[in-house]
Amino acid sequence: MIEVLTFGEAMAALRAEQPLMLGGSLRLSVAGAEANVAIGLARLGHAVRWVGLTGDDEFGRLVVRTLRAEGVDISHAVTTEAGPTGLVVFEPRVADLVRVAYFRTGSAGSRLAPVHLDAALSEGARILHLTGVTPALGPGPARAVHSALRDAGRQGMTVCLDVNYRGKLWSRAEAARVLRPLVPHVDVLVASDDELAVVAPAGAATEAARIEALLSRGVGEVVVKRGSVGADVFTGAGTITRDAVAVPVRDTVGAGDAFVAGYLSGVLDGGPVELRLDRAVTAGAFAVATVGDWEGLPGHHELDLLRAEPGSTFR
Repeated sequence: MIEVLTFGEAMAALRAEQPLMLGGSLRLSVAGAEANVAIGLARLGHAVRWVGLTGDDEFGRLVVRTLRAEGVDISHAVTTEAGPTGLVVFEPRVADLVRVAYFRTGSAGSRLAPVHLDAALSEGARILHLTGVTPALGPGPARAVHSALRDAGRQGMTVCLDVNYRGKLWSRAEAARVLRPLVPHVDVLVASDDELAVVAPAGAATEAARIEALLSRGVGEVVVKRGSVGADVFTGAGTITRDAVAVPVRDTVGAGDAFVAGYLSGVLDGGPVELRLDRAVTAGAFAVATVGDWEGLPGHHELDLLRAEPGSTFR
């Protein structure tokens, strides 16, 4: 049985080695929040399905090939001639600051609709994973999110929502209008500390008040990512905190998706909150210590690797 079902837009990703206006080479890969989580979960040994639309183009074939190669189920992914595969460009500007440019208006992925999810939802999963990126892509993807939530509730799936706010896709006010109504249907809510205000009721003015409001609206676990500081999980039983794993930072893009993959892996393995959070911060550390959205994510057998002495060689 599929353990995790997720859907959204996966894109071709171009990574520059220097500011774009200076020219130079670009490295081609694949990116997308839900696809990153799917790959992370597959590497950790879980059966995960990704649903989405890709264009009938070479970028789309790269997306499909990559996900298949990483062990992600793509049996319900769709290739369409209605739009091209989306594109994201990462540009290093200065020090560790990165600018991101999206080319996804009118893309294949933005044409996702509830009908594209019907077959996958009918086959079920233990967890439905959603992000706030998908409803930001347009009315069709937003309807798909609402439809999936209804089906997940009827089937008893655990629902995970990663707020994943993207300021280049929509405003905070637009995101709040769309995401706040989803909260009563969410079991596990993941957000960075500055994203809590997007999903919590408008009257909640402090972090503590926002977390209390989310728990009172039916969220079972509020997972707060705090970057290099670590993360917290808030439940009705109390709070669990974990520091981040200290590693040399090479690329922070994709760290949040790696964190979610680690956390959901712990959920699927039946671990307590402490184990889930340990696995989440560990997966996040693998992500920031390597270049790329998902390329450095660990297999289950590698989760203890970061405990080795720096510079260790394994023969």
